[in-house]
Amino acid sequence: MSPGARVSRSLYVEPEKPAEQIDWPALHFADVFKIFRSGPVETVALRGLELRVDRHELVAVFGPSGCGKSTMLALAAALDVASAGEVRAGAKSLGLLDDADLAHYRAREVALVLQSGNLWPALTARENVAVSLRLAGDGHPHEAADAALAAFGLAARASHRAGALSGGEQQRVAIAAAAARHARLVLADEPTGELDASNEQVVLDALSELRDSFDSTVLVVTHSPRVAEAAGRVVEMRDGAVVA
Repeated sequence: MSPGARVSRSLYVEPEKPAEQIDWPALHFADVFKIFRSGPVETVALRGLELRVDRHELVAVFGPSGCGKSTMLALAAALDVASAGEVRAGAKSLGLLDDADLAHYRAREVALVLQSGNLWPALTARENVAVSLRLAGDGHPHEAADAALAAFGLAARASHRAGALSGGEQQRVAIAAAAARHARLVLADEPTGELDASNEQVVLDALSELRDSFDSTVLVVTHSPRVAEAAGRVVEMRDGAVVA
């Protein structure tokens, strides 16, 4: 099977009842493999990954560089597809979605918060959030953007260009954008990696607010012990699989 081939079989087993009555996890990796090929060379990034994240959890994933954490996030965001196994987000098996459904999922249901580079530097904080809302089909993006920024203590910074904001403020704008479109799943890749301790705590509080007030599930890849303290559950990955 080629690395880009979509998996056509669902591995997830639930009791026989209507889909709307099933308490689906927010995210589930079921025996997931991801293999990258370059000529005759194969690199196995994920080896039978098993991970279930229930709704409204804030889960921190630890592991050394190269253990598959970023590959896991890319699959959960539908930016790549598994070589084998199943990645499920709620009731959706991502490997079975067509292009239109994948675009809808990326625009409306999942949000990425990266270590840096989340925003367009020349746009204001309000405009950055509004762009995200427009892509999600919101007809009143500026009103919703202002409300989300205010919820994360950024009302006074709404008209400032993103490039003029501090690192912690930029991360909170990215989190506000996820909140504004009510992303069900927020995937954060080292979101506090470039911040000092005080700004790290502010961003952690914002991620907790996403979970508690905006009905989001948050999965954070991190090396920070403070993120682990804030998380409800800590998962350790090594060699492409969960080990603890």
